[in-house]
Amino acid sequence: MKKAVFFDVDDTLYDHLLPFRKAIGKWLPDPENFPFGEAYYYFRYYSDKLSHELGGAGAMGDGELVEGMRSRRFVLTLAEYGITLTEGEGAEAQRLYMGCQYDIEMFPGARELLRELQQAGYVTGLITNGEGGHQRKKIAAMELERLVKPDHIFISGEHGWDKPDIRLFRHVNAQTGTSPEHCLYIGDSWRNDMVGALDAGWRAIWFNHRGARPESEHQPHCEIRNFSELKAAIEAQIGVGGLHTIGLQPGR
Repeated sequence: MKKAVFFDVDDTLYDHLLPFRKAIGKWLPDPENFPFGEAYYYFRYYSDKLSHELGGAGAMGDGELVEGMRSRRFVLTLAEYGITLTEGEGAEAQRLYMGCQYDIEMFPGARELLRELQQAGYVTGLITNGEGGHQRKKIAAMELERLVKPDHIFISGEHGWDKPDIRLFRHVNAQTGTSPEHCLYIGDSWRNDMVGALDAGWRAIWFNHRGARPESEHQPHCEIRNFSELKAAIEAQIGVGGLHTIGLQPGR
């Protein structure tokens, strides 16, 4: 049976916090001491919540309601810290956010690891939530189609199910000829990535580089804090052999 390693995209292959910091910085009274990492999780929470209320990523597009949702998530996030944004300011934050969304640098070692997994013969792919066109621009910005086969890229908005819906993971298995017990998923989001993959019967590595707390009783097979730990974690979970030394620097 084929062994497979699938990755989340946002905040797993690249630092999704950077565009968020740029988007909200002008409204912060003390940016140097603002808890950006914590606020980012509120931002992800409201993004998921408001998207679900609109019907999920499969219903997303560029309409007025969607743009309103994207602006509203900034208003709600900063309200958690007693910072009031008008709807217009929320829209401005969204414009700033989108302006740097595709200026992406992958985490050190991520590109090399994807390449080595492919060369070692493992099914390697992506499973990401979001509207198709938006996520594909990010994938293109990172040139991921040079590292991952196009038919191993799964975007929730193109298939009708958002993580953590196990139907998305089952669809991936069906399309790639893999089985859950031979699949490993790596992601940063507890709710979307860990809950989704584990409920679907997959193995899961929690890339908890922001020091988040578990949100349920689910038990990831491994938890790591940086990419320098990831290759060894993958090898331990699915027995990947023959990978070359990537030379990652500790703490990156």
